[in-house]
Amino acid sequence: MDFTPVKTRAFLPPKDDLDVLLDESLIGGNALRDCDVLFITSKIVAIGEGRCVARGSIKDKHELVEREADAFVPWQQSKWGFCISIKNNILIASAGVDESNANGFYVLWPSNAFASARSIRKRLMEKHSLERLAVVITDSHCTPLRRGVNGITIGYSGLNPLKNYMGKPDLFGRPLAMTQANVVDALTSMAVLLMGESNESTPLCIGRGLDGIVEYAEGENKDFVIPLEEDLFEPILKDLTPKN
Repeated sequence: MDFTPVKTRAFLPPKDDLDVLLDESLIGGNALRDCDVLFITSKIVAIGEGRCVARGSIKDKHELVEREADAFVPWQQSKWGFCISIKNNILIASAGVDESNANGFYVLWPSNAFASARSIRKRLMEKHSLERLAVVITDSHCTPLRRGVNGITIGYSGLNPLKNYMGKPDLFGRPLAMTQANVVDALTSMAVLLMGESNESTPLCIGRGLDGIVEYAEGENKDFVIPLEEDLFEPILKDLTPKN
């Protein structure tokens, strides 16, 4: 396996051209090949879609966060002043609203990260004459009871996100009843680690040599998303305040 972060020019809020950035960055040694997985930060996808709000145009960031969240814990309940939220079936701080590397704006999540990944993948496959390519849109998040951030997938296209072990025997022949490996988030975590969190200016990462791990597929496997009522952590998450 090989993960190569790709340095780009500064991508400028409130709106910049993502197609141009990809075309000028994915060239030479960074040109895409068959069976690559391209990881793209949600921030540049969102800026490409104009999903930015000027900081001076709203009275309170918390109002923006609660507007973007699907459900949330009010920020007043956090001693850190953060709103813990669910956005698009992901537990995330501040509904993905981000001020870092935003040049005076709040950058939101893409409107539909799965549709964005699908569109980006289609164009790149045509441009680079590829038969197999996966595109994964990433962000950073906090894991409860762990310090630090790690990568998480918010949208993808072109791969099966899970490896299913259900029905297969364990070491002693006992059939596994529930185990599935989250392939896409595991790979995203490595890509996000290499892309960095501050001024690296590497919002792209190419994963190569993953064809023994990644199962390429058309469309998106919606089984990846667990309804709240089926989730292991439902007793904790059910009391988050739904957005009105």
